[in-house]
Amino acid sequence: MTNVFSKLYSGKKQDLYYERDMSPDRSKKLKKDIKENEKEVHEYLYDCDDVITRDFYMGQAQKHEMALMYIDGMVDKNLVQEEILKSLMLLTRQAPLEYSLGQNFFNMVKEGLLTAADIKEVDNFGEVVLGILSGDTILFMDKFEKALIISTRGWEKRGVQEPATEAVIRGPREGFTETYRVNIALIRRRLKDPNLKVKTIKLGRHTRTDVGILYIQGVANPNIVDEVLKRLNTIDMGGVIESGYIEQMIEGDWLSPFPQLRRTERPDVVAAGLIEGNVAIVTDNTPFVLLAPGTFLSLFQSPEDYYERWYIASMIRLLRFTAAFFAMAFPALYIAMTAYHPGMLPTDLALSIAATREGVPFSAVVEALIMVFSLEVLREAGVRLPGPIGQTIGIVGGLVVGEAAVRAGIVSPIMVIVVAVNAISSFAIPNYSVAIGFRLLTFLFIFLGTVAGLYGIMLGLLALTIHLVTLKSFGAHYLSPFVSFRFSEGKDFIVRGPMPSMEIRPGYTRPEDLNRINDRRHDNSEKAGDESADKQ
Repeated sequence: MTNVFSKLYSGKKQDLYYERDMSPDRSKKLKKDIKENEKEVHEYLYDCDDVITRDFYMGQAQKHEMALMYIDGMVDKNLVQEEILKSLMLLTRQAPLEYSLGQNFFNMVKEGLLTAADIKEVDNFGEVVLGILSGDTILFMDKFEKALIISTRGWEKRGVQEPATEAVIRGPREGFTETYRVNIALIRRRLKDPNLKVKTIKLGRHTRTDVGILYIQGVANPNIVDEVLKRLNTIDMGGVIESGYIEQMIEGDWLSPFPQLRRTERPDVVAAGLIEGNVAIVTDNTPFVLLAPGTFLSLFQSPEDYYERWYIASMIRLLRFTAAFFAMAFPALYIAMTAYHPGMLPTDLALSIAATREGVPFSAVVEALIMVFSLEVLREAGVRLPGPIGQTIGIVGGLVVGEAAVRAGIVSPIMVIVVAVNAISSFAIPNYSVAIGFRLLTFLFIFLGTVAGLYGIMLGLLALTIHLVTLKSFGAHYLSPFVSFRFSEGKDFIVRGPMPSMEIRPGYTRPEDLNRINDRRHDNSEKAGDESADKQ
C-alpha cells in the first residue's frame, strides 16, 4: 500500500503555470558605474517601495561618489548612521586623508574607516540582492566592480522566553526564538567546544531560509551528517516557512503517523542530543529545532528525566508509556470487553456497566465516537482561541458537554469516564506530534475493537509493532535499542539507570566516541585513601 501511494505522489507533475524566475545570477558581475549597479539592483527588486537607496559623497578635497542600499524595517538605522555614514562622511571631512582611486582606496574604506563588525566583499549581483533581502546594507563605490555587504540586521524580534510546549519543574527556562543567530548562540553557550560545527545552507527559491546543520566532530557519525546534508540539498521548493516543511521532506516514511525526527524548542535538549551524537537542524523563523536520527523511545523522554534522580525518572517514564497505551486503545478495550467479552469482567462491574447503559439509545461504539469526536473539537477550539479563553473552553466545555450528554441520555456515565481517561492520557506524552499520532490511532482501534473484539485489538497492536520495527530514521532503527539490543544501552531506554552507570552513548546514533562518562570516582577515592594513610 505504501508503494502505491508513493508512486501516485512521487511522479513529477506538469507545471500548471509559468513561474517567472527573477533570482539574480551570481555569474553576473558588478559594473564600475555606480548608477548602472543601482539600476540593475532595482530591476531585480522592482515595485519594492521599501528598498532605500542613499547616495552620498565621501571626502572633502577629493569627493568620491558612494551609495547605500537596504530595506527599510530590516536594518538597524542607528548602525547605518553611526558605523557607515558617520564614518565615511563626517570623519573623513574632519580629518582629510590622502588617497587615490585604486585597490588601496577600497581596502582603506573596508579595513580602516568602517567600524561595522561583519563586512563581506562581493563582486556579483546575486550576493548583493540576497544581502539586501537578508537585512544587510550594501555599499557601492563608484569606479569599482565590487561592493561591501555590511551586517546591519535589526528588525523587531521576540526575546528569549520560557518554552511554551516543553514545560519542566526543574531545568533551564530559556527557549529558542524565531531568530537563527540567536538560536545558534543559545546552543554555543551550552557547548563551549571547538568541535561543535555549524554548516549553513539556504533553502527555498523565494524564502532563501537559513538552515543550519550542527554536530560535534569526533562524536557524530560522519555518515549521518552526510546523509542529513544530502537530503537537505535535495529539497527544491518555493519556500521553507517552518522546520515542519523540512521534517516532512527528509523523513523516510511520510505515510507513518509517527515523526521520525525529534522536535524541540529547548536549547538544553539540543545540547544533550549533540553530546549523544545527534545532528541538529536549526531553521530560521521558527523556534523548533530538529534532531536526527529520532527513535520512538527518545520521543517519550523529557529533559527533566536527567535532572531528577534515576528512580523518579524511571517511574515517570513507565507512566508515560502506560498513558500512551490508554490514549490509543482504552475506548477500544471498553467496547471489546462490553460487546464481545463481558464474561472477562467481574460480575459486579459488568452489572454496574449494564445499569449505567440502561436507556442509552446508541451502541457503545457510537457512544465512543460521539464523545471522542466532541472532545477533539473542543481540544482544537481551545488551541485556536486566545490563551485564557482557550483554557476555559477546554475545561468548562468538556464538563458541560459530558454532563449534558449524560443528562440527555445520549451517552452513559461510564463512557464519559473512559473518554476522559483517554484524553488525559494523551496529555502525558511529552512530544505533541506523537500524541497526535496516538489520538489518530484511537479511531482505528475503536474500529478494530468493534469488528473483532480483543482479537482485533491484538491484530492492531501486532501491525503497529511491525510498522515501528520496519521504520528507520537516517539508518537508525526506530525501535532502538529493542532492535539489535545491547545490555549497555539498557540503562537509558524504558527506565533510566543511575547517572554514573550511563557510561556510553546510545548506539542508534552510531557515535565515533562511545564513552559518555569516564568514571574516575574509584580512582579518586583510592588516591585519597593512600594520601590519608601516608599522613598517618
